[in-house]
Amino acid sequence: MFIKAFKINKRYLFATAFLVFLALPVTMYLDAGAARESQAVLAWPVVDKVIVVDPGHGGFDPGVVGKNGVMEKDINLAIGKRLAAELKQAGATVLMTRETDSDLSEPGTTSLLEKKQEDLKKRVALANEHKADLLISIHVNSHSSEAPRGAQTFVQPGFSESKRAGQIIQSELTNFLKNTDRLTKEADYYITRNTSIPAVLVETGFITNASESRLLQDPAYQGKVSRAIYAGIARYFAAAAEAGAPYYSEEVIKVFKEQTPGPLGEP
Repeated sequence: MFIKAFKINKRYLFATAFLVFLALPVTMYLDAGAARESQAVLAWPVVDKVIVVDPGHGGFDPGVVGKNGVMEKDINLAIGKRLAAELKQAGATVLMTRETDSDLSEPGTTSLLEKKQEDLKKRVALANEHKADLLISIHVNSHSSEAPRGAQTFVQPGFSESKRAGQIIQSELTNFLKNTDRLTKEADYYITRNTSIPAVLVETGFITNASESRLLQDPAYQGKVSRAIYAGIARYFAAAAEAGAPYYSEEVIKVFKEQTPGPLGEP
């Protein structure tokens, strides 16, 4: 009973703090303090949440390889590490399926098909066994044509909560990156199909598009992508916690978006 009461009180404490924040003059958004305030407001929805960050591929599996030899697995890991850092700083418990260029298959397995099956099963098991609140699987898209571009979220057909999360994250990708008008799409993937929790697969862009491939290799752009995903996660949990409560505003999102991502060692 004590724990339940504490959680309720903490939620109202954050809500009260945010209302005070909204009462501040608009000019406050222009200084360094405003940046810290916006970070705090977007942090409370993810406090104590268990979130699995899954940088796709890795180890024996490079994913898609671009024309210049850049590998999808490296981009996925770079963005995944940045996202994990943002979430941890906000107070979430983050479980990463991998933190290095590795896979989750058994060392003795030699068949590539079996290695891939073992790898995917362990990623799903990590989320299910820890009863995580959300899984974010990060990937890079590709196409036979060089023209397609733009970040896009994918969710399992028929999973309404996953779709809700995917649509909110997609909205933030659109708002932050300003270079995609794609919408959340339903698709059947092993990761999203077999997790017992809300799961969103994020294709951060097309490695087969020359200009977008260059962006995806840029640490600054990787930071923008991770912050967009983080903002979407925060908004998803805020909406789920208290439907209709004004816990964030477009001004808060604007200030958060304009901050320079902090440094993070590249893989």
